[in-house]
Amino acid sequence: MKDGYIKSDNVIEAFADIDRMEFVPQDLELQAEANIPLPIGYGQTISQPMTVAIMMELLDVQRGHNVLDIGSGSGWTTALLCHMVGEKGKVTAVEHVPELLEFGKNNVSKYGFIEKGIVEFHEGDGVDGYVKNAPYDRILVSASAMEVPDALEMQLKIGGKIVIPIHNRISYLKKNDEHDFYKEEYSGFSFVPLMQKSDD
Repeated sequence: MKDGYIKSDNVIEAFADIDRMEFVPQDLELQAEANIPLPIGYGQTISQPMTVAIMMELLDVQRGHNVLDIGSGSGWTTALLCHMVGEKGKVTAVEHVPELLEFGKNNVSKYGFIEKGIVEFHEGDGVDGYVKNAPYDRILVSASAMEVPDALEMQLKIGGKIVIPIHNRISYLKKNDEHDFYKEEYSGFSFVPLMQKSDD
C-alpha cells in the first residue's frame, strides 16, 4: 500500500483501520500482509490488496453513500466500504455462498458496523443486485463477469459509479443518464468468476 495505489484520504484511513488478517482463514493469517490473493474456501479468494486499492480508488466512495457490495466473500471489502461511508451511509453486501456469507458477517461484526446499522448481508445472485435498497451511489463487484449485469446498471443512481471485473480487466462505469454510461477499462488483473445459481 506504500506504492502509490492509494491516494484518497478515506481509502488510506480504511486500509489503515481495517486489518486484512481479520478476514482470512486462521491458517493463512501469517500471509495476510502479503500482496497476493488468498483462498477462503468454496473456490473463492480474498483479493490482493493492490487490486482492492485500485478498485476502491476508482469507486470513489464518500461519507453518506449508499453502496452495493457484490461478492462480499470474507467481508474485507464490505468492512472497508462501511468505514468509508461512515455512520450516515449504508452498505448492502450480497454473497452467493451461504457459508461465506456467515464467514463475512462474523468478520465484519468485529468492527461494530452491523450493530450500528451501517451494513446488512443478503444471500443471493450478484447478477440480480439487491433492488430493495436501490438506487445505489456506488456498486462494487469483486468477481469477474462476462458483461455488466443489466440489473446493476438499473439499480445505479444517475451520476453513480460501478467498478466490476469483466474477464480479467477492471471496468469503471459512470452513469450519465438512464441509457448512457462513461466507461474505462484497466487490464492485467485476475479474478474468480461471478457465481450464479446455475454454477452450483
